Amino acid sequence: MEESDAAAVARVCAGETDAFRVLVDRYSRKVFRLAYRMTRNEHDAEDVVQETFLRAYRRLKQFESRSSFSTWIFRIAVNAALDLMRRLGRHEQTEQHMPESEGSAPTLFQLPAPEPAPDRLLLSGELRHKVESVLAGMSPKVRTAFVLRHYEGMSIEEIGNMLGLKASATKNSIYRAVQALRKELAPLLVAGEERGRVGTL
Repeated sequence: MEESDAAAVARVCAGETDAFRVLVDRYSRKVFRLAYRMTRNEHDAEDVVQETFLRAYRRLKQFESRSSFSTWIFRIAVNAALDLMRRLGRHEQTEQHMPESEGSAPTLFQLPAPEPAPDRLLLSGELRHKVESVLAGMSPKVRTAFVLRHYEGMSIEEIGNMLGLKASATKNSIYRAVQALRKELAPLLVAGEERGRVGTL
């Protein structure tokens, strides 16, 4: 049976420092994906992962087992990523494609099909590239709010707590991100529909 997060934390706090590896192994990939989506840069994402677990280890006794460890570690990761972007003065990030082994664009923007035709694969690639480009142009907080909501499925309250925003400001940030994506993706989606109609003629 897999050890619970709370049990692993308790073991670390009791002096079994090696037990921290359980938490690192369990969450490092998820933290990397979150950090990459925030920073849009693989090297920076790796730095955020290291900083996140360093901070988590130092503050582990502050973790309250009645809450979710995943939410706690994500909050630390978000702060670490925002600190990094603030330090680097980044608002628009150099575009990189996420390594395939670490995930890809969200299914929200993919066009699933049992055996995608070449034109469908092309459109999917164009959409992914455009999504990455639009996200890279957003401010760190707006991009982070969108990522936490639509990639990680967090609630408005959780996102607000992580970003230090009121519910109304959190909703507004997500709305702005969604509107920007809709505006930029609309031409590609229309083009995809046109291709589909031509293919059926």
